[in-house]
Amino acid sequence: MQGKELRIVFMGTPDFAVASLRKLVEGGYNVVGVITAPDRPAGRGKQLAESAVKKYAADNNLPVLQPEKLKNPAFLEELRALKADLQVVVAFRMLPEVVWAMPPLGTFNLHGSLLPQYRGAAPLNWALINGETKTGVTTFLLDHEIDTGKILFSKEIDIWENDTVGTVHDSLMEIGATLVTQTVDALAEGTYKAVPQEEALSDQEIKHAPKIFKEDCRIAWNKDVESVRNLIRGLSPYPAAWTVLKHLTTGEEISAKVFFAMHADGKATEPGTIHTDGKTFVKVACADGWLQITDLQIAGKKRMKTNDFLRGFQQIEDYRFV
Repeated sequence: MQGKELRIVFMGTPDFAVASLRKLVEGGYNVVGVITAPDRPAGRGKQLAESAVKKYAADNNLPVLQPEKLKNPAFLEELRALKADLQVVVAFRMLPEVVWAMPPLGTFNLHGSLLPQYRGAAPLNWALINGETKTGVTTFLLDHEIDTGKILFSKEIDIWENDTVGTVHDSLMEIGATLVTQTVDALAEGTYKAVPQEEALSDQEIKHAPKIFKEDCRIAWNKDVESVRNLIRGLSPYPAAWTVLKHLTTGEEISAKVFFAMHADGKATEPGTIHTDGKTFVKVACADGWLQITDLQIAGKKRMKTNDFLRGFQQIEDYRFV
């Protein structure tokens, strides 16, 4: 059987998943249904917003299901009625066995890391935060434990010095879409070898990628330059590393997000100390050196370059980052 003959149900929610769905649809694969998250309140007006996957599916006249609970009998009946040969999951949520075991060819997932490394909700973020120089995408068959199923295919890429999680995300989104169609074809034709993750692991230490919370994003300026810079890169543009500007005299505190920083020269001094020419640069001391901030956002303002920021915040040396 050929991949394009299979009845495929696609499951996903954000933009990252849209690239794979688009690759399937535009490649002539038979996507018979799309499962995505229910519409959620978003923005200041809290109006219901559709997922990126739902918008794409609607634009291409694909049937859409949006279950609140994946074990709901009514949803399961609708899913069975689609008579899928294979289910493809990209950036969705953990599936119960009754769902992933339903199709004859099973269900595979596209994960944003080189499994078995960086299992979890935020693999791209943690790879950059930890200073990795390589990452990739992996397709694997779903199993009982999250991100532990047998590996089908993977594709590795380099992480460059000035990459952020945003640039890596965009690269892997397209590479992953190609890997999805390759995996569909291989499963249809039987031309694959499913490798247990224990075999792929060898004697490596497992690194995990848990969900990121607000406190994980706070910059600790008393850490070394590379650790601080990697945190900023690994959270840019979303959810963004943040810090607090504290006035040296009044104690006033202003929250700020930092989107990019690069190495800078300077003598060792107290971490969080700020140095600027008032026009073009802002440097911040870390434990073993300095970083020059190039993109930031003060609470209540839009993201801006440092020179634009300094035009409206000329007294920045009266503050320090804490």
